Amino acid sequence: MWQTIAKSIFGSSNDRYVKSLDKIVAHINALEEQLADFSDAELGAQTLKFRKKIEEEGQTLDDLLPEAFATVREASKRVFGMRHFDVQMVGGIVLHRGEIAEMKTGEGKTLMATLAVYLNAIEGKGVHVVTVNDYLAARDAEWMGQVYNFLGLTVGVVVPNMPEAARREAYACDVTYATNNELGFDYLRDNMKSERRQMVQRPFNFAIVDEVDSILIDEARTPLIISGPTEDKSELYITLDEQVKQLVKDQEALEREHGDALSDEDRYFTKDEKSRNIQMTEIGVEEMEQRLIAAGLLETDNLYDVENTLVVHHLDQALRAVVMFKKDTDYIVNDEKVIIIDEFTGRMMDGRRWSNGLHQAVEAKEGVEIKPENQTMASITFQNYFRMYPKLAGMTGTAATEAAEFWDIYKLNVVEIPTNVPVARVDEEDEFYKNTMDKFAAIAKAIKEKNEIGQPVLVGTVSIEKSELLSSFLDKEGVKHAVLNARMHEQEARIVAQAGRIGAVTIATNMAGRGTDIQLGGNIDFRIEDELSELAEDDPKRQLEIDRITAEVEAERQKVKEAGGLFVLGTERHESRRIDNQLRGRSGRQGDPGLSRFYLCLEDDLLRIFGPDTLFAKMMNSNLEDGEAIGSKWLSKAIETAQKKVEARNYEMRKQVVQYDDVMNDQRKVIYEQRAEIMDSERVDDVVEDMRRDAINAIVHETCPPGSYPEQWNVAGLKEKVDEVLGLNPPIDDWLQEDAVEPEIIEERLQELAEEKLAARVTEIPEESWRRVEKSILLERLDYHWKEHLATLDALRQVVFLRAYAQKQPINEYKQEAFGLFQTMLDTLREDVTKVLLTAELRAAPPPPSGALPDLPSFLTGHVDPFTGEDDSNDGDGSQFMQPLFGTLAGSPVASTGTRGSAQREDPYKDKNVSRNAPCPCGSGNKYKHCHGAVA
Repeated sequence: MWQTIAKSIFGSSNDRYVKSLDKIVAHINALEEQLADFSDAELGAQTLKFRKKIEEEGQTLDDLLPEAFATVREASKRVFGMRHFDVQMVGGIVLHRGEIAEMKTGEGKTLMATLAVYLNAIEGKGVHVVTVNDYLAARDAEWMGQVYNFLGLTVGVVVPNMPEAARREAYACDVTYATNNELGFDYLRDNMKSERRQMVQRPFNFAIVDEVDSILIDEARTPLIISGPTEDKSELYITLDEQVKQLVKDQEALEREHGDALSDEDRYFTKDEKSRNIQMTEIGVEEMEQRLIAAGLLETDNLYDVENTLVVHHLDQALRAVVMFKKDTDYIVNDEKVIIIDEFTGRMMDGRRWSNGLHQAVEAKEGVEIKPENQTMASITFQNYFRMYPKLAGMTGTAATEAAEFWDIYKLNVVEIPTNVPVARVDEEDEFYKNTMDKFAAIAKAIKEKNEIGQPVLVGTVSIEKSELLSSFLDKEGVKHAVLNARMHEQEARIVAQAGRIGAVTIATNMAGRGTDIQLGGNIDFRIEDELSELAEDDPKRQLEIDRITAEVEAERQKVKEAGGLFVLGTERHESRRIDNQLRGRSGRQGDPGLSRFYLCLEDDLLRIFGPDTLFAKMMNSNLEDGEAIGSKWLSKAIETAQKKVEARNYEMRKQVVQYDDVMNDQRKVIYEQRAEIMDSERVDDVVEDMRRDAINAIVHETCPPGSYPEQWNVAGLKEKVDEVLGLNPPIDDWLQEDAVEPEIIEERLQELAEEKLAARVTEIPEESWRRVEKSILLERLDYHWKEHLATLDALRQVVFLRAYAQKQPINEYKQEAFGLFQTMLDTLREDVTKVLLTAELRAAPPPPSGALPDLPSFLTGHVDPFTGEDDSNDGDGSQFMQPLFGTLAGSPVASTGTRGSAQREDPYKDKNVSRNAPCPCGSGNKYKHCHGAVA
């Protein structure tokens, strides 16, 4: 009670904060008259003047804010004929301070953002503007880019399928527009590259996230994942299987011919039954090398060159599959599938697969269908990606209901910006019906009534299925309407933009056309573009036609106002209040009249959480006749309470994703920082030396534990490890005969021998080539083991929840085990790098051509739920429409998406039975459903 009284007297904390910004806004307004006298050239020169003040006078962005904001306002007046409202200035200040500006729909968030974007772009460190889809990224870059270009800034846009060079150019601009997916995937791809100059992104500086609730809340549960290699390697598995089977036959022939006299050195390979490992001998390597060269499988003539790593890996797996894994013992073949048999229980483990290509090797061996596996190569959550920006801000029409989550996860404060004109929309009570059919019949009747008086109607549905159901009801009523489903963003934006015209009925899922302003009477710009596209800019008829369209829109606007403005109708409540508020906010822009109403029934998803036996359900069933409706504030309050419960549950689920990714994120930072250091170093011999010393230390420590007696040492294991990792055969037995032998002495001698061997190897090829080899092997082995580590963590996350049955906290168990696995991975990496450099046959490769960049590996990008495995990637991003619509943007050409466009007209692979989520056979690197398999 006292809080309510205090709020009515002093205002809320939000009101007081907004009011405190009035002084800055007054300062900005005081500069308006002065800047109005500037010529265009003088106004454009402001940017250079501001940069000089920062670099030479040490002024901060806060010092420059009033003059910079006034400059943007004046530029907008000259470029667009639009002047920023004072409330937009307040929003711009909020964005600059790294907060979320909640501004009602239609209040001009896109224009408001130009203020903070320009101010922060002055430093030249780059500002990212993040949008919910590619259409909006390209649209806003083209539209707002006019102001930035006027003021001397460069503007770029990043859309799918852009060449690497174009991406690099776009990120180098002062202002870069992109979707959250493109930004996240580019970050992951950059950290898979082998040279710094390949990377497209610059260090993070400042990002403004448009529709911040959608990006940082709705999409935050599903991390971005890059998986690969994803191309179909069936031919590789089959060919290697054939080669290995022939090699095994040849060795068996040698064994029959020579019997026990056949030494290991005369065999093609040796096997260790205990560990199920195969080791190829020197003559085996030479023999297989020649056979694989003849088969065209090797990139170079040397089997163990870095370029042949993938082939060597699968060769090892093929050897293990053919020699070590026995049918009906280790696995069975049932219904053309290889099914693993549990070695302890003897049970079939249907659905389980061996990793790292072993299962595919066994499938090739048995001649059954080879099913590719996608292995995680890199992943990150949106939470951890956006938290890397030193300064982050956001804007949306609906954020207040999620303010706690924004602060807990991102440390972002939500500030509600007042409207420029008071909201005149009427929000009516919800109407409740017994069942879906009654509800949709009532909805169709209400829409028809509004349609007859010319009042435009925007209908919000929660699914495409519900949109189609309502469409069938409207067809029966004879109501003309449009149905949208948030998949073809550019087309839908054009339809939604005209949803405020007389008699318009538009059915849209919640995300359809989001980011598009609905203006009563229609959108003048879209009408001009649609109706006058054939008239040249300098055609005198064009201006006459523009005047005609403007007059028609204004006249229609008045008629729509008289009819009551836009009627927003919700077909059911969403599980989040925020989504409902988004829908309501489409009506009543800039003080326009409007109406909103939601229709609900007991069969709605949200209402089912009350259960059929509740008082609420019994009351509805007993008191309502078929087709009868009831409205009550009590019922609406009950629904809101249910929504709050669902929101809390969803927040906990997102929080859980963050908790698990935080563990990986600490490790990710270590790996990515190490990669960056390696790429930036001209030579990495000091890193390699440290790894070698650590590897030798680990070998000695494991086989000759400190504090133990020599007779307790694992001498056989020491010899085996030294031979395997260092390729040495030192007189260890003689060393042990010495009186004062200690593990430290053995370690020191092994270090000396390893250094001597490495020094001798270095002399075999030019020093510059050796440095390239060291760097290449270090990066390649680091990436390989990190990829394997990610796969292990994926598996760990899937099973760690079972620990809860033992009264243990799964997240704590995950942290503990993940740390141990990371340490193990680093130990394995040190040993592996040492082994390759000391034992593999290395040959000098020619240096890359000047300026040439190596190709990236093929991989798939996905937006995958870590708990269900479902890919939530959007199936249609609308980017195929952007090239003809926008052409080339200043600072960065929009990549042509003609391949995708032509794919929709003709699919050469439609008879190949290609999986929707498989890589497209054309080799584009995109999923088939995003390329030639795209649905027109």
